[in-house]
Amino acid sequence: MLKGLALTPPIIGRIAIGKVVEKNGKRLPEKDDEFTVTSQVQSKDGWVNHPMDETLRKGGSTKLRNIPIRLLFDDPDLNLRANYSLFDRQTGRPLCVGNGETCRRSLAAGVQTLPCPSPEACDLAKGGFCKPYGRLNVRIGEDDELGSFVFRTTGFNSIRTLSARLSYFHAVSGGQLSTLPLELRLRGKSTTQSHRAQIYYVDLTIKTGMTMAEAIASAKAESELRKASGFNQAALDEAARQGFAAGAFEESEEDGAAVVEEFFPAEFDSEFDGQSTGYSSQGHSEGGRAVSNSSAPPNGIKAGLAEKLNQKAVLMNGHGAAVSVNQLSRQASHGRA
Repeated sequence: MLKGLALTPPIIGRIAIGKVVEKNGKRLPEKDDEFTVTSQVQSKDGWVNHPMDETLRKGGSTKLRNIPIRLLFDDPDLNLRANYSLFDRQTGRPLCVGNGETCRRSLAAGVQTLPCPSPEACDLAKGGFCKPYGRLNVRIGEDDELGSFVFRTTGFNSIRTLSARLSYFHAVSGGQLSTLPLELRLRGKSTTQSHRAQIYYVDLTIKTGMTMAEAIASAKAESELRKASGFNQAALDEAARQGFAAGAFEESEEDGAAVVEEFFPAEFDSEFDGQSTGYSSQGHSEGGRAVSNSSAPPNGIKAGLAEKLNQKAVLMNGHGAAVSVNQLSRQASHGRA
């Protein structure tokens, strides 16, 4: 077994509410008002649709806004992982992942565990480059009971709604999330932050046509059938839990490059200058901030985020030692003086 490698649920496809398009010679995320189920293969025109996308659209409306799904795990936190995440836009490598209390940060001295004050209070997150980032793994269809489709989002509305729904369904079903018949549903809303324009987020509901009582009864019956066949859901959850814990970061550098392009576009890198444009990425950011590229160094070469983190690490005793945000700010001001 390779050490330091996170073992994540096998992915056979993606669920997106947008795409990356080329505009004026630049690849930028573009929001959409429906789901698209894709494979993991890209062509020159973008991600190739999964056969399941066509299957889900048969007999329905032109817009795919509801997807019947099942979950892989009974533990809500295994189905949906959400963190504050900072990526190196040049390599796609995860640099810092935190939960608002602690974070794992990749520095020259290695991966360090440090306090995480959340992006609003973190000196390294200036410019809006550190965002909430969630990954939800679900099953679509019955062909592969351990294979999953992943929905990725940096949208606060989607992350908060999915987290709440998972917690509630786990409670009312007696912890039987993996057998509960559910449905991903795309919803729209307007906010002052979106300037009254409609934005879309993802919700999780009981499958259309079923009541809560019917869904819970179905989940209990399915759970009993699984147990009778020898299926050990508790052991599967524990294996997944250990797999996620095996690595410092969930995303590999290979997957991170696609994540950066879709959710952390380099078009808005501005050397941490903190200028907000109100750009909304692909319908996922749901009012999230982005940064204008108003300046560049004289030689035209931008320092990577990894280099910036290592420069900041010098202010942290050179080894990423934990310090308070106020102390870091005082040290930074003293260094500029």
